[in-house]
Amino acid sequence: MFSAAAGAANAPEVDDAQKAAQSWLAVADPGNYASTWDGAAKLFQHGVSKEEWVKALSSLRPALGQVNSRKLKSGQYSKSLPGLPDGDYVIVQYDTEFEKKAKSIETVTLLREADGAWRVAGYFIN
Repeated sequence: MFSAAAGAANAPEVDDAQKAAQSWLAVADPGNYASTWDGAAKLFQHGVSKEEWVKALSSLRPALGQVNSRKLKSGQYSKSLPGLPDGDYVIVQYDTEFEKKAKSIETVTLLREADGAWRVAGYFIN
């Protein structure tokens, strides 16, 4: 866990990353899966091919149905995450209600890339 002081010091980064996560999800929600890969971090793109990503989301998201609601649950800054190179990361979680799955947690991991932009480096639904 991070101290409150550390969280406050990184509040602008967390806010910027949350905005990037919301923009990315706005592309994913209507089914523009190829575009979500195009807008993801290079680290993400090196980990999964565009075709594999589109296939995975095409089988997962339609089975859940439309998003009925999505509420920000948390946003946490970190310099280090297991299995990933050190960098500037923000993990954003949402309590999400899908049409066919009432209680879900969406986790969007963002990485600040060399150009200063926050881009998605991971996406999971539990």
